[in-house]
Amino acid sequence: MNKYLQDLIKLSKFDTAISMFEPKIENEKAKLATFVETAESIKASINSIYLEIDDVKSKRTKNNIHLAELKTKLDNIAKKNKDVHNDKELKALQLEEEIAKEQISFANEEIDRLDNLTKNKETILKELQEKLTAEEDDIKEIQVAVDSTIEEINKDRNIVYKERSELLEKFDNKILTFYEKIKRWAKDSAVVPVKKQACYGCHMKINDKTYAEVIKAEEIINCPHCGRILYKDNEELVEA
Repeated sequence: MNKYLQDLIKLSKFDTAISMFEPKIENEKAKLATFVETAESIKASINSIYLEIDDVKSKRTKNNIHLAELKTKLDNIAKKNKDVHNDKELKALQLEEEIAKEQISFANEEIDRLDNLTKNKETILKELQEKLTAEEDDIKEIQVAVDSTIEEINKDRNIVYKERSELLEKFDNKILTFYEKIKRWAKDSAVVPVKKQACYGCHMKINDKTYAEVIKAEEIINCPHCGRILYKDNEELVEA
């Protein structure tokens, strides 16, 4: 095989490998991000529950004040009853007393409802706090695993960078420029194999003459359709 073609294949494989490292790292970070997002969502729910509990307790305090006022009013009515001199005044006070008692009964019911609501919300709060603790424990474990995996990915990336740099030290400048020109638009498929007599970049079939030249591998051959650099796949060689 043409030496320059061999170098181009190696360089292309290095560049393909390099382009895969960042997505791998991002994929690892995404694993952690999912748990972090869940934890943040739980925290938001906890904060919301705290606000709801504070609101319910505030309403209970207002009801307690209102209840105290109603009881005072009822006491005052009882005192007035002692000074009643006619039926009209008596009936008016009795009506006022009934209304006050109904209001007291309603206020007590509302306080019971608010107390039960507070208990329910505190139960939910406790469950959310336990869930958050479990989620944060998972995050710590996943963080260690993700950091370890990313460290290994970076080690592999550094090895590839080193090998690529060593290859470029002996690379022909004109061939490198030629490769980089194609790579600008073809990305990681600047150098592709031929499979079943078709370019593996554009998937267009190449003619017999071009295919024969690719098999010989004596020169750098470009795909007549897309311009990518072609080489013969090992499987293709066996079939040929």
